[in-house]
Amino acid sequence: MQTLDVIVHTISLASSTSRSYELRAADGGALPSFEAGAHIDVHLGPSLVRQYSLCNSPREKGRYLICVRRDDAGRGGSRTLHRDLTVGRRLRISPPRNHFPLVAAGHHVLVAGGIGITPLLSMAEALAARGASFVLHHYTSSAAEAPLLEWLQSSALGERAVVHHSDQGDTVRAGLPAELQVPEADTAVYVCGPDGFMTHVVAEATAAGWHPGQLHTERFAPTAPPSAEAEAEDGDGDGDGDGDRDRDGAKAGVAAEFTVRIASTGTGYRVPADRTIAEVLTAHGVEVELSCEQGICGACLTPVLAGEPDHRDEVQTPDERAAGDRITICCSRARSPELLLGL
Repeated sequence: MQTLDVIVHTISLASSTSRSYELRAADGGALPSFEAGAHIDVHLGPSLVRQYSLCNSPREKGRYLICVRRDDAGRGGSRTLHRDLTVGRRLRISPPRNHFPLVAAGHHVLVAGGIGITPLLSMAEALAARGASFVLHHYTSSAAEAPLLEWLQSSALGERAVVHHSDQGDTVRAGLPAELQVPEADTAVYVCGPDGFMTHVVAEATAAGWHPGQLHTERFAPTAPPSAEAEAEDGDGDGDGDGDRDRDGAKAGVAAEFTVRIASTGTGYRVPADRTIAEVLTAHGVEVELSCEQGICGACLTPVLAGEPDHRDEVQTPDERAAGDRITICCSRARSPELLLGL
């Protein structure tokens, strides 16, 4: 996998629990361009790679800006960044990838929960630069916990932003933003944040009459099975770091064995119920590209030439899943006895 060498140029406090990290090319040159909604892989150790959305303007060529909320109950990426990263530290990152792109529309409604503001800030910057019509709603638990709030309110984007703090009784559970209460045909809606927050917003917007194709989401972690606590959560809290794009991939039933066959060699490999396709292929020396290994980054999307995938990722759109011609081999499985992969 191609990587870039960068240095941590600055570190800033973005809220009481979040920090922003400005990354610049180690050789002082330009960085690859990116589109709003893109993310990068940050290599923090031999087996610690995490994905973070770029939150600065795509027009900026000399730097990438990420913002990370510390989550002591998470998988370790945010703790490592907060504890170990210092100004001047060299890092390896991937070039930007985008599975959450802006679509053309007459108006955009951007709805963020907590740290979900990060890709939506980049989108707001891009929309503002082209003079497009948009509004940004940012739901947080409190002003102290709101990531990048000072930056948002002091920038030109502040005129298009509406900030909601749940400690002041202003929560999405009290009602959708006014712009979502009546569907508009030429409007695209983008939602990013914790799972409970996004599930609620999408469900309420759908009930209000919005077409699923107008609702675009991105999750920062794979969906956990629902629980009573999850169903009852307020949904306005902060998430930890990078959509929904159809939820049937999370309905992981009883896993069954199946075979994956490599088109270039004709060799087949059995995939047991307790192992992933990627694990089996790697164990047999088949080179595959991996990053998050959770189905949320898209790095391991692999062509499917025959067979029916059982999609369990958070990356592909409903239409892409229905086409069945690509699979995330880090987490998805097969509905058919065999899959023929374009490797």
